[in-house]
Order: sequence, then C-alpha cells, then structure tokens
Amino acid sequence: MFFILSKIVIIFLYPFTWFLISLACFFFFKRPIWKKRFKIATIAIFLIFSNSFLYLQLMKNWEVHGTKIEDVGQYDVGIVLGGMFEYNNDLNVLSVRTHADRIWQAITLYKKGKIKKILISGASGYVSDRGLQEAVQLKEVLLDWGIHEKDLLVETVSRNTHENALETKNVLETSYPHLEKRLLITSGFHMKRAEACFEKVGLPCDTFTTDLITGPNSSYYWDQYIIPDMGTFFGWNRLVKEIVGYITYDVIGYI
Repeated sequence: MFFILSKIVIIFLYPFTWFLISLACFFFFKRPIWKKRFKIATIAIFLIFSNSFLYLQLMKNWEVHGTKIEDVGQYDVGIVLGGMFEYNNDLNVLSVRTHADRIWQAITLYKKGKIKKILISGASGYVSDRGLQEAVQLKEVLLDWGIHEKDLLVETVSRNTHENALETKNVLETSYPHLEKRLLITSGFHMKRAEACFEKVGLPCDTFTTDLITGPNSSYYWDQYIIPDMGTFFGWNRLVKEIVGYITYDVIGYI
C-alpha cells in the first residue's frame, strides 16, 4: 500500500504539476481577481522552477559528491541500485535511461579491479507490469558483453530504495556472507537516502556516486542565471521526489 500511495502522492508535489494546475485555473476561473492571481502564480512558478541557477544550487547542496576512480580502494562487491532502464516490449530489449551511468561506472570499477563482483539490485519501480525485470535482464546483457557469470549477482524483487537495502542484505547474508567489503553505487542525488537505508538494515557500505549533476566547485554560465529552461522543470521533479522520499523514509523509520 505504501508503495502505491507514494507513487500517487508524489505526482502532486512536482513543480510541473503545480504549473499545469495553476495554468488550468487561470483559464477556468472567470472572475478577474482570480484570473489575475493565477496568472501571477503561473508566471512565478515558471520563472522559479525553470531557472537553472536556483535548481543547481540546491542540487549542489543535496548531492553526495563523487570520488575519482583512482582514489577508490578495493572491494569484494559493488552494489548497483536499479532505476537505470526501461523495457521495450516491442523489441524485447532494455532501453537506457538517465541513471544508466550507475552500471557504466560499475563496469569501469570492475574492469579496473576495484570491485571483484557486481550485484544488481532491483526488479521494477512501476506500479503496473511493463515487462521490466531490471536485474535479471541487465545480467543477461552483461553476460553477452563478456563479464563472467560468477562475478554477476542479482537481487530480483525490490521496488524501491528501502527494499533494495533489505533484499540485498538477504542475498548477501544467505549466499555470500564472505563479501564483507561493499561499495554502494548509485546517483549522487540518490545516495543520501540509499546510504541511510543500507545503514538502517545493518548493511553499511562505502559509497561511489554516479551521474552527478553538480560538483563542490561547480560554476555557472551567464545563461543559467536568466534564461528559462524547461528541462530544469523535470530536474526539479526528480529533486523534489528525492527530498520528499528522504523525509518520508525518516518519518516512517526506514532510515
């Protein structure tokens, strides 16, 4: 129930949803005073949440910043969290999405001898069945790429970050208790919640962040201060979802 409810509620917390609702109200209401209020609200929401500088500043303070690969130690296993792919049911292939940098960096760490095994955690984060069984399907791809099967582990049932931690712990404790040095691999904006979930279930890990949007020394270009960017709206959606998720997990005791 929590999983389904969270998917519904988060839609109404997205800034782009606020923009659409405010715009719809502007056209729906006939009284001049309300039309004026919703006109101002629509413009304000657009200008605030399409501003790249504001978004990047907040993201800079939220992300867990990265580590150079050469500075990474050696680990028994790299735990890669899902949410990287969708499944194309017409072609029966995985389709890459934004966070696929997680597996890209994990493969790099593996090839450089930084991690001995790759554990992929996750089934599908969708409420309905869309054909995605991410860990299983991705394992097949990596086998085709020549990675040894003995070095590929999967956790195949989790749907969210809390379940990633619980089910990964079950897999490791049941079948691979000797893999004691663990490296958690996920996106920079997601690492804060992910690390806290793994700590909570008693599976502490060192961390390696991927697909970073900012850095500790990031600077900005002139257009990011003043030119609206619709792509930034969807960046806000992602950031709001993560912050709300972190707060919610804290309240219900997942972290």
